[in-house]
Amino acid sequence: MTLDPAKSGRFVALAVAAHPDDIEFYLAGTLLRLKEAGAEIHMWNIANGSCGTAVHRYEEIVRLRGQEARDSAVIARASLHEPLVNDLAVFYEPELVRRVSAVIREIHPNIILTQPPQDYMEDHQNTCRLVVSGAFFRGMRNYATNPPRDPWGGDTAIYHCMPHGLRDGLRRLHRPGQYVDVGPVMETKKEMLSQHRSQKDWLDTSQGMGSYVQDMVDSMAELGRMSGRYEFAEGWRRHLHMGLGPVDYDPLSEMLGEACWTDPEYEESLG
Repeated sequence: MTLDPAKSGRFVALAVAAHPDDIEFYLAGTLLRLKEAGAEIHMWNIANGSCGTAVHRYEEIVRLRGQEARDSAVIARASLHEPLVNDLAVFYEPELVRRVSAVIREIHPNIILTQPPQDYMEDHQNTCRLVVSGAFFRGMRNYATNPPRDPWGGDTAIYHCMPHGLRDGLRRLHRPGQYVDVGPVMETKKEMLSQHRSQKDWLDTSQGMGSYVQDMVDSMAELGRMSGRYEFAEGWRRHLHMGLGPVDYDPLSEMLGEACWTDPEYEESLG
């Protein structure tokens, strides 16, 4: 049975990633499907995009990428939260954990969509660690956030997207445990990613992504093929429930119903 937010009260989904455009590439389709299902949605980039350029000075690229993120959030009709640090300053350290946890306490997310523990870039991996700790500490009354925020003890579930290219930094292939059908929102997802105009040439120069939006579409098509049932999909792995909610708490499946499929072979492989 799918959750009915009108009956169960406010339902909140937070998508949090390292850089402006990461959400649009990896997470936005699922976020949009959750909005269709009645969720209040939030977008948050931990870093400000300061290093995503080969031509602009610091102040200019931060301004450009901030505006691109705002334009994307307007398309999604999502609340956008301000970055905390520069690119390549996303480190797992106590002060940044306090700041991340403060935002989680403000938002009260029932679902957190974020990056994977294994990926090709340290900013992505560190964002994952910061978010997991920030969520774990959300209800601890003696844990001081910055700025100070009251503890929140509500249930939350964390879902990790797939690493870029489905492989980690050691070239190992990763498979999702859950797939979300993003076909119905692909045009909106493409429009959101297209707002990040400053990144097209930069990613071609730095990482060989010559067709920025098409690379995203191809990735979603590959995940769709892996699902065996959707044309386009985003892939997810659900974090362990301990410290976050009940053992069987899977609000993504409950909210999206047939638009979210759990691979039984993946579940069996967990032991």
